[in-house]
Amino acid sequence: MTAPESGPPSRVLAVCVVDAELRLDPRKPEQRTAIDKRPADGPVEIGPLGPATDHEARRWAQELGRGLPPGWFGENLRIDGDTTDLVVGTRVRVGDVLELEVTIPRTPCRTFALWSGEDGWVKRFTARGDCGAYFRVLTPGPVAAGDPVTLVHVPEHGATIRDLFAGTRPDRLRELLKAGDLPPKVERDAARALQRAD
Repeated sequence: MTAPESGPPSRVLAVCVVDAELRLDPRKPEQRTAIDKRPADGPVEIGPLGPATDHEARRWAQELGRGLPPGWFGENLRIDGDTTDLVVGTRVRVGDVLELEVTIPRTPCRTFALWSGEDGWVKRFTARGDCGAYFRVLTPGPVAAGDPVTLVHVPEHGATIRDLFAGTRPDRLRELLKAGDLPPKVERDAARALQRAD
């Protein structure tokens, strides 16, 4: 999930699914990626692993001087609102049924760099820190563009996706690790971020 504007999530702007598998890396011609996502028409059923039809920002548009349509970041949901500054473990409801939980930051990779076609993309993306968040599906259900996004629960530890991504705020990261019952990826990222922060 990625958000083009600041502020808490408020509604779904687009639900994006794979348009075509691509081979982007000339060093690995056998490797395919599903980063090319495009907005779907109508509701899309979201299951535990994401959209049923899937495989496994405004600031950037201004900086790059071109439009970045929904799906350009490889996201499944583009929402109106910020996800980078959400507290890890925040739960949101999308529409009437779908419930999601904030887990870890989206981190740039070679595939994303090749897809963007921008020089130094990974370094620029990392330096900016507006990474967006991955969510895990707690309650599957349908979702469509225009559906409201409402906050259900915000944990007290205060560690945000930005804290995990940038390794800032060691106090918050320690509180996150004390919270217990974390998904393994969250615990791993928090421990790594705390090492960078100390």
